[in-house]
Amino acid sequence: MATLTLESLDVEVLTQEEVAELANRLEQDDYASAFDCLNDWHLLRAIAFQRPEMVEEYYYLLDMVAFDES
Repeated sequence: MATLTLESLDVEVLTQEEVAELANRLEQDDYASAFDCLNDWHLLRAIAFQRPEMVEEYYYLLDMVAFDES
């Protein structure tokens, strides 16, 4: 997978395999710096907002859990 950035992210052509690779990197948490991890997290989050069906199984990596705060 080519290096994705928020600027180059085209969710319409992104494959499920590319999303899985991104999620796998986040799950492994083996980054040279915290900023690299944060960049991948922002990418996965951007995908979640544009194509939520692609990241359903990776929501736990985003801490996007609905809370009932009423």
